[in-house]
Amino acid sequence: MALIEVKNAIKRYQTGDDYFNALNNVSLSIEEGEFVAIMGASGSGKSTFMNMLGCLDKPNSGSYLLDGIDVLSLNTDELSDIRNIKMGFVFQGFNLISRTSAVENVELPMIYKGIPESERYDRAMKALKIVGLEGRSTHMPNQMSGGQQQRVAIARAIINDPPLILADEPTGNLDTKTSIEVMEFFVNLNKEMGKTIVLVTHEPDIAQYCKRVVKFKDGNIISDEINTHTTIPY
Repeated sequence: MALIEVKNAIKRYQTGDDYFNALNNVSLSIEEGEFVAIMGASGSGKSTFMNMLGCLDKPNSGSYLLDGIDVLSLNTDELSDIRNIKMGFVFQGFNLISRTSAVENVELPMIYKGIPESERYDRAMKALKIVGLEGRSTHMPNQMSGGQQQRVAIARAIINDPPLILADEPTGNLDTKTSIEVMEFFVNLNKEMGKTIVLVTHEPDIAQYCKRVVKFKDGNIISDEINTHTTIPY
């Protein structure tokens, strides 16, 4: 069974008296352990699709199964639970809490999951060690570089050991050298920890780190290909 199974998803928006489909009968299956890039120009539907995968929006019609769960049948509280248990999120803007230390930022999803305080610190420090930032645990976001902030965000995304990582333009605010470093962490999460990763990017160089590339245009999937050009030794 696929980890992600989307079938015939349609997402319709209204602008004045006009309607348009941001997603036009989209179907996509992603198996556990895949590393998938979602690409497309602005307005292609890729962000709408990612919002649906992240249980932040629902299609008007179609179906979405996440690890066998019918997402579209869930209420607001159930959607919040599934996001916290099944997914980790990494965003372009890092989304760290500015007045909170690195380790406290990483602890946050565990608070929502109800994990006792006595366990949270040790687990957060282990996650920071994975991304090479155990020595920066007490630093605030404004005391860290963009790359370090994104690594804290990655540690936060994996802290509850979700099977799925959703990354939305995770290198968009980073320089080339730092982008490479961050993508190497994603490769390790996929290769060494077995995480399924779905990553939105408009940069072909970043997509080359992924095993599979899905391209959107005008609300449709126009190509879905195994990446034969990757230089990453999977």
